[in-house]
Amino acid sequence: MTSLPGRHDSRAALFQLLFAELLIGSVGVFVHESGQDAVTAVFYRCLFGGLFLLVLGLARGQLHGLWQDRALLRGAVLSGILLVLNWVALFAGMARSSIGVATLVYHFFPFVMLILAALLQGERTHPADLGWTLLGFVGVACSADPGKLWRDADTSYLIGIGLTLLGALLCGASLLMSRQVGRERPFALVMIQCWVGVLMLAGFSSTGVFHLGTHWWWLFGLGVIHSGIVYVLFYSSYPRLPVVTIAVVAFVYPLVTLLLDYLIYGHRLVPVQLAGLGLIVLGTLGVNLKWRFGAGRATA
Repeated sequence: MTSLPGRHDSRAALFQLLFAELLIGSVGVFVHESGQDAVTAVFYRCLFGGLFLLVLGLARGQLHGLWQDRALLRGAVLSGILLVLNWVALFAGMARSSIGVATLVYHFFPFVMLILAALLQGERTHPADLGWTLLGFVGVACSADPGKLWRDADTSYLIGIGLTLLGALLCGASLLMSRQVGRERPFALVMIQCWVGVLMLAGFSSTGVFHLGTHWWWLFGLGVIHSGIVYVLFYSSYPRLPVVTIAVVAFVYPLVTLLLDYLIYGHRLVPVQLAGLGLIVLGTLGVNLKWRFGAGRATA
């Protein structure tokens, strides 16, 4: 009789995670429609997200004793710096390539986490994981449309791809650090990271934003939806779902982004980019689900 509530709980968590992935898939549209540069967009994402999480955290009692947790505070500040720089690099990359292409290239970050964990933290890495990582990197190279790079060699596009790869590197490093320091209090971790972003970018945000316009709705949504609601849904659903489910559902994000990029802006992937998407999906699932060559499936 006790298994039925568990199934209901897992089902609710699955719907929460699906909804969160659907929401985060629109982040590029919100940035583009706001009409702001990358730094300004990230500043208001952090500001509105930080305010939302602060109010919600106080109301739910999730910030009690936060200032006494020195290890969390130090880790949150350091990982927050990396996270904010990652957002700036990603949004700048989107502006110079496209929302869809940048999102595909950006999804190299799970492999970055694997490599950094092996190099910096001494985590054992199975040879199969390195194989899946190599496959994922080939997918990233394909998703950047190498034919276009070879034919046109557009400087702005090249810079956009480079910035997006930098964002993936920073994201992987930030998530790896956050995984260590935020296991017990992930909600507080994200809130602190947002306020770190506010302090970092306050002096660099454009003053051209200070006029009435619809851009405020997009910036407000960028903070409350993509840095507030999405992370609340993520962290409330993760503990109640198996790794296999989380790994598969994560691909809703790039699929939604690609669909919106096509429907709204008319950006269509060429065949080599679609092949790249498939390789990224395959490589990411191989790493997360511990697929082994010539062996039985490992448990996740």
